[in-house]
Amino acid sequence: MGIFSRLSDVLKSNVNDLIDKAEDPEKMVKQIIRDMQIELNKATQNYGKAKASERLAEKKYQDAVKVSQGWEAKAKTALAQGNVDLAKQALAKKVKADEDVSAYKEMYDSISTQTEAVGNQVEVLKSKLDEAKSRQAMLIARSQMADTQKNISKSTGGFDSSSALEKFNRMEEKVMHKEAEAAAFTEIAGGDDADLTDAFAQLETDSKVDNELARLIAEMNSKETL
Repeated sequence: MGIFSRLSDVLKSNVNDLIDKAEDPEKMVKQIIRDMQIELNKATQNYGKAKASERLAEKKYQDAVKVSQGWEAKAKTALAQGNVDLAKQALAKKVKADEDVSAYKEMYDSISTQTEAVGNQVEVLKSKLDEAKSRQAMLIARSQMADTQKNISKSTGGFDSSSALEKFNRMEEKVMHKEAEAAAFTEIAGGDDADLTDAFAQLETDSKVDNELARLIAEMNSKETL
């Protein structure tokens, strides 16, 4: 019964845990199927041997029954002919045959019970194997999808949209700051030109004032002379 104990451990194990721990889930699932198939083949072979033993025990039991029945028939024949001693001898053989019948019957019943148990286990194993095969495609598909998602994430460098947007906003702020600096420098540069223009305008005004002053002085001097 060792193979069924080992098989029970496999069947009771959590498939999801196996996938989590397995380096390659697809290979792991396929290996489980192969192991279960091997165990089924062994169990089937053992079941075949058990059936053979059962048939042999049944034959020995039936042969012992026939021997017992044969001696009983001979005892009846001897009694019918009035030969009591011969009948007793036949019945003595029957008693011995009945002991064999009892022993072979017990052996046959025991082997038959064990064989039935092995047969039931084989059927359970077949059912579990069929279930595992039906789930195999689904588990492999899920594993492949998980690998695809993982590879996509790796190819994008673990792209984080929220983090990227935050970086983009910071870059925009830097650009706006640079634009503000450029505008300030432009305004400063423009201010120098304005000051220079104002200076020349003041010089022109001062020149006009000086000319007017000179004119007035000249007029006043001219009047005093007269």
